[in-house]
Amino acid sequence: MTIDTAAVLARLTAMEEIRALKHRYVQAADRKDMEVFRESFVREGAVCDYGPLGTFEGRDALVEMFGEVALKKREDGNGYAVFDMHTVGAPVIEVHSADEASGTWSMRFRQIDTEARTETVSAMEYADTYRREDGAWKIATSVVKVLWASVRPLPDDVGVFGLLD
Repeated sequence: MTIDTAAVLARLTAMEEIRALKHRYVQAADRKDMEVFRESFVREGAVCDYGPLGTFEGRDALVEMFGEVALKKREDGNGYAVFDMHTVGAPVIEVHSADEASGTWSMRFRQIDTEARTETVSAMEYADTYRREDGAWKIATSVVKVLWASVRPLPDDVGVFGLLD
């Protein structure tokens, strides 16, 4: 049996680049970094089904939704209303060609809503497709499935602050 080491290396490199892309994407969401969030998606034809938040078509629609949710300011104008923490892992990435791939991810999500005074903890799954554009992997489609969620009120004596304020 002959192993095509160049093909194996190309596949493993693609998988690592896709892992890095997904981590940059969730870090951008947590850090409220609009530009990195935008650059995570293909220029044309991105489609994301974010479950309860809805389905969004096109990179601009995704960025607009992100801005409305993640960048919402508190009513008093002092900082952000919502803080998120996305943790992804257990990826199963399949490289279909030099420019096409797909993957599934487990995600643990935690959100503090300072206006509603709630904390949400949930388990979700991502099912993504990826496309290489100009030599870099980008998210083409993403479907989020919520496996379970728990929402609880924040007690009055719990303070919430963020370095992103």
